Amino acid sequence: MTASKNNRRMSRRELLSLCGNGFGSVALMGLMSSLPFGNQIFASSNLQNGSFFPDPDFSPKAKSIIFLYMDGGISQVDSFDPKPRLEKENGQSPYDKFKVDNTQFNNIGKILASPWSFKQHGDSGLWMSELFPHIATCADDIAMIRSMVSNFPEHTNANYFLHTGIGIQGRPSMGAWITYGLGSENENLPGYVVLDGGLTPPGGLDNFKNGFLPASYQASILHPRKTPLANIQPQEIINSIQQTKLAYLNRLDNSLLGKLGQADQIESTISNYELAYKMQTSVPELANFNGETSATKKLYGFGSDDIHCRNYAAQCLLARRLVERGVRFIELTCPNTGHDRWDQHSNLKKGHSDNAHAVDQPIAGLLKDLKSRGMLEDTLVVFAMEFGRTPFAQGKDGRDHNPSAFSIWMAGAGIKGGTTYGMTDEYGYRVIENKTSIHDLHATMLYLLGIDHEQLTYRFSGRDIRLTDVHGHIIQDILS
Repeated sequence: MTASKNNRRMSRRELLSLCGNGFGSVALMGLMSSLPFGNQIFASSNLQNGSFFPDPDFSPKAKSIIFLYMDGGISQVDSFDPKPRLEKENGQSPYDKFKVDNTQFNNIGKILASPWSFKQHGDSGLWMSELFPHIATCADDIAMIRSMVSNFPEHTNANYFLHTGIGIQGRPSMGAWITYGLGSENENLPGYVVLDGGLTPPGGLDNFKNGFLPASYQASILHPRKTPLANIQPQEIINSIQQTKLAYLNRLDNSLLGKLGQADQIESTISNYELAYKMQTSVPELANFNGETSATKKLYGFGSDDIHCRNYAAQCLLARRLVERGVRFIELTCPNTGHDRWDQHSNLKKGHSDNAHAVDQPIAGLLKDLKSRGMLEDTLVVFAMEFGRTPFAQGKDGRDHNPSAFSIWMAGAGIKGGTTYGMTDEYGYRVIENKTSIHDLHATMLYLLGIDHEQLTYRFSGRDIRLTDVHGHIIQDILS
């Protein structure tokens, strides 16, 4: 009788392939499985103090990154880059003042002064508008970059560019690259987490995916509420029943691996089963804020009369708790305040005011809480968006997309607080000094984590690909 495909005898070649490294490798993998290095298989490794991590390219300043994503594009001339000339020439034609580029909707209005006043803050005298009174109290911890540019004027491509270093769908996100390069310090939580504030950015979940990297490096999406993840509570009354089911699934998957050899989809599935089981214990504890003091919750804005502020406060507090537990990369998305994100093509004053009110106090609370706990020294906080806005109106009371100039800021690990870097023209329309690209931002983030952005590569489609492609320079002037 001919053996079935699933029950055929193993060939001598397959047996030697599976057992070539001997039983010593089985013991080694058993030891390694208990170490908090996530799913990373390292080309070079270092065993120190009971932890297994790759050798950094140089001494890291940061252990984790919190990425505050301001989806839609905050207007730089209304937030962090004051331009008195806009007030002087308010209502005049921009065509009489400078060359006007085509915009997304090409509804070019008059020069539009900012509805918000600007003041200098802190010992450093960092300029901020009255949109962000709470963040302004952290001015001396912030390095402001006023000279960012993007390659894309449309949300979807600009979002892919910000998140993956290239403006097309399908590449690994920055969080995936970071966890691929560094692994995780917590074997019970994902190394890369996205906190869902209620709005999915243009481009969808591909902004947070693993691309061609192994599937175990894609983001895990958590919600800032009592039950942050579906099916987090086990359905089995007795724990041993669930363990038996998982063991059976592992036997099936490993049997298939024995026939196919190395297969990322199957290996990642096994890894994700195991992580999901561990998360059933770790995630409920993570999302339980009962141990936080009332003073801490007040600092973040839990007492606000604005439900959107309270929701974003929960995101920020959850981000701090994730950092405490060794999660490498946490990204926060925008709350849904009833506007189209920060994308105010009309009704600029109402839209930006509501969005700022939702995020201002929680972000300041996060910075102050991290600092008071000594965590800001090794946590990098990045406040960024995909592009900026025009200094002239779209229609009467909005601003269109502007990839030629926008402002972001960074704080924490390795950052020289109270710094202003780069400059735009008198209208805030184009960069005229220290032009800074998304690739430069990525290179600097990796550098602060101890990674040489030119060395973090993955072989795909016949070449070694990296997050920064063939570009990127470290922004040295903002580093301490």
